[in-house]
Amino acid sequence: MRILAIADEESKYLWDYFQKEKLEGIDLILSSGDLNPNYLSFLATFTTAPVLYVRGNHDDRYEKTPPDGCICIEDQIYVHEGIRILGLGGSMRYRPGINQYTEKEMKKRVKKLWFPLLYRGGFDILLTHSPAYQLNDGLDLPHQGFQVFNSLMDKYHPRFFIHGHVHMSYGRNQKRYDQYNQTHVINAYDRCVFDYEDDNLREHLKR
Repeated sequence: MRILAIADEESKYLWDYFQKEKLEGIDLILSSGDLNPNYLSFLATFTTAPVLYVRGNHDDRYEKTPPDGCICIEDQIYVHEGIRILGLGGSMRYRPGINQYTEKEMKKRVKKLWFPLLYRGGFDILLTHSPAYQLNDGLDLPHQGFQVFNSLMDKYHPRFFIHGHVHMSYGRNQKRYDQYNQTHVINAYDRCVFDYEDDNLREHLKR
């Protein structure tokens, strides 16, 4: 399965210079948030692949204009072709906002998922907006990661953890790829393409 992960910045490659062929071979699109809802709707019209998304801290507009043809997977486990995808959007709370959470609030969201996690036997992909604590996150509060994401990976050992929020243009030497125990960690900023079955992502991850 070939996956396109996107976050935080509408790629001119897909938006301004779009050709339908650019989405050929893509089986699933995952959005980690902070994207124009019209951009997601645009992509959904040109592919039969599901477009799944979580909200970023700047996505309050999704309340009034959700992306057409796309599927919000906030606070649930969505199963596609047997792959279990857990969605938890939002960032660390640094000012008032409906998509911002304290660590305690994020833990409460996760706690409410006890039955889906039990029923599904865990998950294969953790899709979030924010990174995990001290795993490609920032030192400032707005970009600090959530510790509960580390706990989820420690307990369920998903194959992938996909996040956005920490732009690779910030000059912090942000990584596109990292690894946390058995979990492949991907920063979806802008866009990247990868194969679900690929065990050599560090070498093969495409932008």
